[in-house]
Amino acid sequence: MPNNGLDRRDFFRMTAGSMTAASYSRVLGAGDVVQMGVIGCGGRGSYVMDIFQKTQRVKVNAVCDVYAERIDRAITRAPGAKGFNDHRKLLETKELDVVLVATPDHWHSGTAIDALNAGKDVYVEKPLSLTIEEGPRIVKAARVNERVCQVGMQQRSGSHYLQAKNEYIKTGKLGKITLVRTWWHGNGAHLLKAPASLATQPSNLDWARFLGPVKWRDWDPQQFWNFRAYLDFGGGQVTDLFTHWIDVVHMFLDQDNPVSAVAAGGVYHYKDGRTAPDTINVVLEYPNDWMATFEATLAPGLKGAGVEFVGTEGKLFITRAQFEFLSAEKGAQPIIVKSPKEQTIEHVENFLDCVKSRKRPNGDVYIGHRSAMASHLGNIAYLQKRRLKFDPDREEILPL
Repeated sequence: MPNNGLDRRDFFRMTAGSMTAASYSRVLGAGDVVQMGVIGCGGRGSYVMDIFQKTQRVKVNAVCDVYAERIDRAITRAPGAKGFNDHRKLLETKELDVVLVATPDHWHSGTAIDALNAGKDVYVEKPLSLTIEEGPRIVKAARVNERVCQVGMQQRSGSHYLQAKNEYIKTGKLGKITLVRTWWHGNGAHLLKAPASLATQPSNLDWARFLGPVKWRDWDPQQFWNFRAYLDFGGGQVTDLFTHWIDVVHMFLDQDNPVSAVAAGGVYHYKDGRTAPDTINVVLEYPNDWMATFEATLAPGLKGAGVEFVGTEGKLFITRAQFEFLSAEKGAQPIIVKSPKEQTIEHVENFLDCVKSRKRPNGDVYIGHRSAMASHLGNIAYLQKRRLKFDPDREEILPL
């Protein structure tokens, strides 16, 4: 793609730099209840839908899923909502202000773009995209349609994450940071077993619709129930888990521009037909002389997740529950701060605030794209079994 003096980063940042209420299809007053549709009513979609409703700022008017059983269950949690099995039909509901997209990853791009083009503000679960190439298309749809688009990387709104950045990163108390370690072991969402009731495809489950852009295969209950274990439907642990953590790294260090990637791993333990590795290690290098790593295994006996910033003057360890700072000075005692609130709640509240104000949200679509992009590099390096050299401005893998 020719540069023409303006790279895609500049385009996405400058277009629709400030959105106004006049550009919004239904101008909301301070006390208006936001009308919401939910696309994808599985475990995560139902959980986030409940959080939206608990704010008492949202009314869920429509729900959509390929499995009628999930539609019925969602309606019991959102009484009066209409049920759909095709998201395009849901998007024809004119009174909807916002849409929650919580589908499997291979539907994120198409569904989010359709919703943005339909004039809806969008809260989309991470990872934003299935491939690097999909990300800019979603960003463009958000900018051209002047929509608020929040990606579900909830650490961006987490009070103790923001506190840790302000008190220990911005102040330089860690000194020169050369390494950021991230890990996420034993995540149960990647080990789900399909129930016996799905051995035969249910008559009220649209398998063809579930596959969507993915090539056809006959009914496979495990691929439906545990889509995260298959690279056709997502990026495994790297895009599902590392995307959260590399986004924290980007947020803290104000850099989102990896220049190289290398990875190793494989299906070392769970020989159950999965194509996403159950054990993986990724290393990303950034321009200012530091690198970020990710390691994950699903093997029994090792659990836990976190991010550790290692500097010349100390280290900062942070999880969703707390952060801990330890100075490199001899005899220093750790400083521990607990999280005051579940971050998804804070992220949802930030999104709803931006729906009213028309400001960019904490996890804006471009931010979500760049963190997904960094994760995709890890998977590409794993699949190609080589070190990648990357131009983060043009978003191109370069020849070595």
